[in-house]
Amino acid sequence: MRLGDARAIVSGGVSGLGLAAASRIVAAGGQVVLLDIDQAQGAAAVAALGARASFVAADVTRESEVDAAIEQARAKMGIISAAVNCAGIGTAARFVGKQGAMPAEVFRRLIEVNLVGTALVCKSAAVAMQHNPPGADGERGVIVMTASVAAFDGQIGQVAYAAAKGGIVAMTLPMSRELASSGIRVVTIAPGVFLTPMVASLPPEVQQSLGKQVPFPSRLGRPDEYASLVAQILENEMLNGETIRLDGAIRMQPR
Repeated sequence: MRLGDARAIVSGGVSGLGLAAASRIVAAGGQVVLLDIDQAQGAAAVAALGARASFVAADVTRESEVDAAIEQARAKMGIISAAVNCAGIGTAARFVGKQGAMPAEVFRRLIEVNLVGTALVCKSAAVAMQHNPPGADGERGVIVMTASVAAFDGQIGQVAYAAAKGGIVAMTLPMSRELASSGIRVVTIAPGVFLTPMVASLPPEVQQSLGKQVPFPSRLGRPDEYASLVAQILENEMLNGETIRLDGAIRMQPR
């Protein structure tokens, strides 16, 4: 699809990678609905993006809220042709540490937000996309999911996070195969160390240390670089069923 024709729902869209992706789509002439839980940030993001953006509050772990948000987004934009999944949390916790074993709730929370939340947005968006008029090649929509390099080389303290992001990677191919008959593509981005709000909250020396671990370019990734890949995925119809590492060739060490 042409980026300027995109009618996109962006989960986690009020900050970080999601906001960057939304900004790229709006700048090209497309429309976005930001799906997030922070209403104050949502209002600020919409004010910054302008008239082609709107906000819907929803918790991605609650199926009824996601379904309602997708329906609101469809009503606002007429159709939903793209779903960009950026909602997630990154809590680090040892599986078994000096304080004992990881509480089950910590593990469940990461899985619920990062993996189940992504699945709920994807399936609801796919239902909406199935009703879209097909493009020249029969395309009706594109789903972009966000994993992490932790899915492949997770560090100590990332058992739960890596499990959730690994689940997203594992969903990519079967989801793309299943939705192919509806003309819906599915692609996952696995970012490396990016300057997201979570990383930006770290001390400058820690940020610099993380950036130096990247072979080239030896720095933190920028959200606009993630957004650039989202744009290419939306526009390039041969990208389907794949997970793309966006990481400057980093391979994370154990700690």
